[in-house]
Amino acid sequence: MYYGNKDINCNSVWEYSLLNDNDIHLFKNGLHCKLYEKMGSHAIIVDNTPGTYFAVWAPNANQVHVCGNFNDWKKKAHILNRRNDESGIWEGFVPFIGSGTMYKYYIVTDNKDGFYKVDPFTYRWNNVSFLSENISSLMWNINYKWTDQEWMQKRFKHNDLSSPISIYEVHLGSWKQNLNGSFLNYRDIAEDLASYIKKLGFTHIELLPIMEHPFYGSWGYQTVGYFAPTNRLGSPQDFMFFVEKLHENGIGVLLDWVPSHFPIDAYGLSLFDGAPLFEYEDPRKGLHPDWNSYIFDYGKPEVRSFLISSAIFWLDKYHIDGLRVDGVASMLYLDYSRGSNDWIPNEHGGKENLDAIHFIRNLNKTAYSLFPDILMIAEESTAWPMVTKATYLGGLGFGLKWNMGWMHDTIEYLSKDPIFRKYYHNDITFSIWYFFSENYILVLSHDEVVYGKRSLLEKMPGTILHKFANLKILLSYMYAHPGKKLLFMGSEIAQINEWDHDKSLEWDLLKSSYHQGIHRLLCDLNFVYKNEPSLYNLELHQNGFEWIDCNDWEQSIICFLRKGNNNDDLILVICNFTPLMRLNYRVGVPRNGFWREILNTDAKEYEGSGSGNFGGLFSETVPFHNRAYSLSLTLPPLSVLYLKNTQ
Repeated sequence: MYYGNKDINCNSVWEYSLLNDNDIHLFKNGLHCKLYEKMGSHAIIVDNTPGTYFAVWAPNANQVHVCGNFNDWKKKAHILNRRNDESGIWEGFVPFIGSGTMYKYYIVTDNKDGFYKVDPFTYRWNNVSFLSENISSLMWNINYKWTDQEWMQKRFKHNDLSSPISIYEVHLGSWKQNLNGSFLNYRDIAEDLASYIKKLGFTHIELLPIMEHPFYGSWGYQTVGYFAPTNRLGSPQDFMFFVEKLHENGIGVLLDWVPSHFPIDAYGLSLFDGAPLFEYEDPRKGLHPDWNSYIFDYGKPEVRSFLISSAIFWLDKYHIDGLRVDGVASMLYLDYSRGSNDWIPNEHGGKENLDAIHFIRNLNKTAYSLFPDILMIAEESTAWPMVTKATYLGGLGFGLKWNMGWMHDTIEYLSKDPIFRKYYHNDITFSIWYFFSENYILVLSHDEVVYGKRSLLEKMPGTILHKFANLKILLSYMYAHPGKKLLFMGSEIAQINEWDHDKSLEWDLLKSSYHQGIHRLLCDLNFVYKNEPSLYNLELHQNGFEWIDCNDWEQSIICFLRKGNNNDDLILVICNFTPLMRLNYRVGVPRNGFWREILNTDAKEYEGSGSGNFGGLFSETVPFHNRAYSLSLTLPPLSVLYLKNTQ
């Protein structure tokens, strides 16, 4: 945007800085967490003259110019000033340009070859889905009048680890689309998604990365814009409206965030000033073999400041309630996905990336110190110890960790023909033996329904009725098992086809009674989970779980108790993993009284056969399973029962 008065020389770059000595000190020591307030482009007034201040880190450059639609994209019309210190920052003030101005940096190096780069700190990208030469930064004011103060004041209750946390994982571009297949705007999605999530009963949503990315098929995991929501779905203010609408409906918003790698696109961070800057120089550390992308150099304090500032930016400016950090395992291990001769040991000869460990700990300490009521979540797929333990105890400092082992073991078990499940009984019980070593989220994520893995429904064996029954077991077992919950979109309607990022979910499936049954079950599971303290307030502690019998492998049955802080909070869970009805199946219980059947996956409401225990039954003074009382139950085929003791 031009401000109009061309009489004043608009071709000059005034010497000006938003960065003080303390900013530079923090930046150079990896401690600056709000660089987005000082770097990039900012509309300000200098000597009563409106304009835009620019600042960019390019220590290996000989010259840095800013060009855009305000100077007809002339490469060398506006040259920035290099700071007179060792920061490597170029900066300057250009009068009479403001919000809406398109621009890029033109960087000249020792070999005199100039090249264009998009601003790493830009709040909005332009033309990201088109040809690279048309991609540019968009100078943008991200002011917004928030009205979610009530949510922000109370969200510590929603994010507390003793509260129920069930997460609906969403890819915004494909959750719902226009009839012609085009994207909905953030504002268009907000109302429908908030209403839908509220009806389903989830407490949070988690968005696959909405940070700007050039290749839509990467789902956002090839991030180029660490301070910009994707322009495909609208403006920054549109996304702020989206977050606010979710908060208005009592729903937390979590974002996937990718500090593990970045794409090689020439206009992005790669070789930013003509040399490896954000990435490690040696490809044995700096090039990711799986994703053909660059790995951040966590040893550089300036890179750590950049990444931590990105994380804090979303929590600060967009009121995000937590971050799920992608690819933590790939950050921690120097030999991740590498052959024996393709990696460099650390200074002690080990495979641990000491720079990344330092960065992760500092990231979590900073995030929790500034926003103690948020969630920091690790996608960490190995047995790295103490991921969710405090940094002062030697841990990484995350609040929660994805439980990939539970996901793989449970799906592997349920995908087998029930005839053979007894031979794999350990797969369904193993998780409890390690579960309380970390604060876990049980996940049925997007990774399980793509690339030929099939949808959750289609993973299940048997006839179509058996597939639905097994899917009901999978969902109900997840909600009964200790741990927070996460489910990828589409699974709540028993999507038949694999997820396709180019298409909307198969909403027409809800015309089928069987798909409606899964949908109703999911609603009820969330309701029971949120209203039964025995299912959530001790779910990360060992004294919230007790086996009744984990050894009935012959009949493929397990039963256990879930317990809350109040001694009266007690729920019995029985899982029958075979298509055989079990009559008079005796289960020992610790208390006398009536045990009400609060959930039965074989109920007619969920398109089951309707068999069960007529709403509940009284215990008998018949010792069993080393307990003074017992129940003689009817176990429906391929079912999960929840029974609550009401004494």
